Amino acid sequence: MPLLGLGVYDMYKAEAEQAVEDALAIGYRLIDTASMYENEVEIGNAIKNAGLDRKEIFLTTKLNNTDHGYEAALKAFDDSLKKLGQDYVDLYLIHWPIKEGRAASWKGLEKLYAEKRVKAIGVANYNITLLEELKLTANIVPAVNQIEFSPWLYQEDLLAYCKAAGIQVQSYSPITRGLKFSDERLVLICNKYNRTPAQIVLNWHLQHGISTIPKSSKKERLVENFDATSFTLSNEDVKIMNGFNENFRICDDPQTYL
Repeated sequence: MPLLGLGVYDMYKAEAEQAVEDALAIGYRLIDTASMYENEVEIGNAIKNAGLDRKEIFLTTKLNNTDHGYEAALKAFDDSLKKLGQDYVDLYLIHWPIKEGRAASWKGLEKLYAEKRVKAIGVANYNITLLEELKLTANIVPAVNQIEFSPWLYQEDLLAYCKAAGIQVQSYSPITRGLKFSDERLVLICNKYNRTPAQIVLNWHLQHGISTIPKSSKKERLVENFDATSFTLSNEDVKIMNGFNENFRICDDPQTYL
């Protein structure tokens, strides 16, 4: 799985299709969508139109909150696959840990993996408590845990837990929708490297070995974000940014799903 990809949350129809086409042309090879986003058809179209070998593209989609349960999860996967127009997806995630049915849903994902209909299975928005709960019934360790993560939401304990368990952390909303770009501490580091706030924050993720999927439908932003791979923050500056943490969230806290 590439460390830097494109998330397509809150993109619809032509906008989503064009964004993925642009991203793939720029060099992105990780595309992250979800049933909940209602753009799987467009994402599939963009992948077909890209003229790339399907094996070059890492495609993720996710189980909707309304489709939890063993049989429901299997049907939901079939529906997503049909909309995407694909024979398989590279990664299928439980999108949110809905209390009623999440254990049964994971069993459904394990079946999909056993049948080789998906290359890997994982979860999203799982904290340590939820991952420990999953261990009680799971036969397969999640390959990925996709969570909200940024320098201002530096979940160090969860990151360490996942690394120890062999679970790849993937970050959504990594650049906080730009809400923290005026942080004076960040501005100083931007000036030092002559880089944009988005590039600095994305590189910080990469230095931690975290896969990250910033969202943008603007071509110039897609180029800017992709260029975050072209330099390296010093260990000192990474440590400085680790200190930005203030438990700042944009999305729901998974703790509410316990």
